[in-house]
Amino acid sequence: SETPERLNFTREVIRLSIDGVNPVTIFALLAFFVVKSAPDFRLTPLPAGARDKTVPRLPAWRLRVAGLGLLFGLVLTPVSGYDLRLRFRLAVAESAVEVGGGKVMDVEANRVTVTRVAALVSRVTLVRADGERVQADGQFGLLDLGSGRTDVTVSGLPAGRYEGVEFLLGVVPEVNRADPGVWPAGHALHPLVNGLHWGWQGGYVFVALEGRYQTAGSTWGGWSLHLATDHRLMQVAVETPLDIAGDTAIDLVWDLARSLERVRLRPEEGGDSTHSAPGDALADRLVQTVPRSFRVERVTRIRPETRANEPGSAGPSLRRAGQALAFRVPAGWPQPSLPADNPLTREGVELGRYLFSDTRLSGRGTQACVDCHSPALSFSDDVALSPGEAGSLGVRNAMPLFNLAWASRFGWDGSRSTIREQALAAMVHPREMNATPATVLERLGADATLVTMVRAAFGSGEITMDRIGRALEQYLLTRVASDSRFDQALKGGAALTVEERRGFELFTTEYDPARGRRGADCFHCHGGALFSDFGLKNNGLDREAADLGFGAVSRKTQDAGAFKVPSLRNLATTAPYMHDGRFSRLEEVVAHYDHGVQPSPQLDPNLAKHPAGGLALSEADQQALVAFLRTLDSPIVDGTVVR
Repeated sequence: SETPERLNFTREVIRLSIDGVNPVTIFALLAFFVVKSAPDFRLTPLPAGARDKTVPRLPAWRLRVAGLGLLFGLVLTPVSGYDLRLRFRLAVAESAVEVGGGKVMDVEANRVTVTRVAALVSRVTLVRADGERVQADGQFGLLDLGSGRTDVTVSGLPAGRYEGVEFLLGVVPEVNRADPGVWPAGHALHPLVNGLHWGWQGGYVFVALEGRYQTAGSTWGGWSLHLATDHRLMQVAVETPLDIAGDTAIDLVWDLARSLERVRLRPEEGGDSTHSAPGDALADRLVQTVPRSFRVERVTRIRPETRANEPGSAGPSLRRAGQALAFRVPAGWPQPSLPADNPLTREGVELGRYLFSDTRLSGRGTQACVDCHSPALSFSDDVALSPGEAGSLGVRNAMPLFNLAWASRFGWDGSRSTIREQALAAMVHPREMNATPATVLERLGADATLVTMVRAAFGSGEITMDRIGRALEQYLLTRVASDSRFDQALKGGAALTVEERRGFELFTTEYDPARGRRGADCFHCHGGALFSDFGLKNNGLDREAADLGFGAVSRKTQDAGAFKVPSLRNLATTAPYMHDGRFSRLEEVVAHYDHGVQPSPQLDPNLAKHPAGGLALSEADQQALVAFLRTLDSPIVDGTVVR
């Protein structure tokens, strides 16, 4: 049997061997086997003058060899592999293109704008002159040129001379079919990071190209080209001399004109949309043209950079008083991105729960968070615009507050990056709680019970606005809705009616009449377990947006009228709907998407590709959609357990 000391040493050597490559692995293994070959030994020192007669001491020569092995391994670690960074930009021939910039371009026989260019990149490979390949397997990257994700970096590549680079657009079948819930927050394959996973249907979209195009009648339609499924995995190969002697960058141009070669964006020809169904000729054509669309612009040496925190981390964790809580992720759901600087504790959550109902957070001490976000209404309100503490109506509808642990932007306009920011903004907004921070802190500081609660949660009794925001954030992060009748049906514990199943079929089927598909196209924005991609999109409520939404935040014309995509869970208790509460019934919402969408230059392409007359769903199909949406109601529960 192993001694605890030897087991700890073994674990550390294995960790070093895994973390490093080549030299460090070799020398760490040398040290390991030198020590392993010795009799049982003790690494912890004995008291002065004591002798352990039961455990032989490790001979000094073995320790010296082991130490030298580890030393050489650590010294040689820097030369064990280099980073290769692929940096992409979009162009049409020689002209640079800003994705989402609204610029109108002539591409082939089409006048287009581009709103989305996204792709998964994997299996980056360097090719030597003799044909030998060095492959960075198990490393994945995401391109989303409209949101600034333009680089893909792989690590651990050996020095040498190479003649070219290859990579896959997409992922191999075993990864494509795997549970996406295994990927940590921030990872390229995390569904909420890439927005490319097909949810219940399974698998990723490998490449997504979207935008608007001018039709023959000078109106603007939408084009949406999604390449997916295992047999449409694409390999890109570009030739360029590479001398890898340090971290290196390759600047690549993605030529949209070559990708859309011989593609006519005409709905009657099925040229404005593809979802890669079997036998789809347009998808098959794009699988040939897209990989040939890349060319090398330059190769440069890059300076080593300090490693950032791991994906999903907002910085170093801050230690907190109180009992730590673990977050329970429902089966099949993606991993949440919890704030690393505000770890969940039982005391912090309880403080947040208490403050959520505390009227002292408002200007005159008469209104609490709970007054506009009632737990009985899924933490929302039952009026279009909630009255603020001073009597004036709020600017937008009170959003439901559940499953926030998976969101990355908060508020209808996505202007806040954390829950605590959003909570504090509501407190001081003159049309909402209308509070003055100094007054709030004076009131709360005089409450000995509250001071004790703050000390239990944060280690001292000092009450600050930051701590108020953090406590509210902890409480709201724990509110999870995941056990609806639909969820139970997925697990085999409940059954949907024929009408509800028809509604689900419509929900997950694209509208593509040229290929015989006449679904409702809901899944593009509301797919997956969360029933939202949490994106910011214009859903055609108005031809000209009176409320600019995200457009007022980004100050870009193309974002006018864009609002956060809400979850479709718990719709029975969250009416009225939309950012301004204009629809009081689900039937009105379905009717809007069927035939009420208003055209505008900012309309999301997946809605703009529908005909001017709408989807023309039958009354029975519209009612089936409503029936399915009502299966998504579930209780909101505490999503944590004590560690």
